[in-house]
Amino acid sequence: MHEHIVKSFEDELNTLTAECARMGGLAEAQVADSIQAVVKRDQGLAASLVERDEQLDHLQLDIERKAIRLIALRQPMANDLRRTVAAMKIAGELERTGDLAKNIAKRTLVIVESEPMTPLSRSLERLGKLVITRLKAVLDAYTRSDLERALAVWSQDDEVDEHYNSLFRELLTYMMGDPRTITACAHMLFVAKNLERIGDHATNIAEMVSYEITGEEMIQARPKTDALKA
Repeated sequence: MHEHIVKSFEDELNTLTAECARMGGLAEAQVADSIQAVVKRDQGLAASLVERDEQLDHLQLDIERKAIRLIALRQPMANDLRRTVAAMKIAGELERTGDLAKNIAKRTLVIVESEPMTPLSRSLERLGKLVITRLKAVLDAYTRSDLERALAVWSQDDEVDEHYNSLFRELLTYMMGDPRTITACAHMLFVAKNLERIGDHATNIAEMVSYEITGEEMIQARPKTDALKA
């Protein structure tokens, strides 16, 4: 009987981790598609992203309910408790990541009404690819319990900030050079800020992966370049 209970408990923990990983895959796809929508000026893709966000909301609530139930009924300790809490917190970070992808899609619907600005789109795409790379890496670290990979994501936090600051200045130059671009550039600025925030969520997940594996809080300040305000 004891072995049965232990196996059942382990199955519940594995299910929680698997569902969180699945949610991570969906969030990653949302972000990738939002970048494609704004760069390719794809109204249809942007509109579909706004509708798809609800799926992440439901998954986050489901993971939270299961984690709370597991804590209440199983009273997990040590690593099991950390696994449970990490899944719940990471789901929250992923839900907010999805919200930011949805916001990018909404901005895209406005941006496509203006004339294309190819150099800015390329800069935005570079920032987006960097963010996607970080998000994918940290989700891989979570599913593999890979501390080294999680710490690598954490240690590179300032790269996204530096790209964002560079794009911020590029957008200001455009707006000053041609006032007709102000509206579109302002929306692109919000898109860039949303991408920078997604990078922050990836770093938060890296810290949670580290805590789940080691049981220790990361007290060292993360390397960060101050992002210009938008």
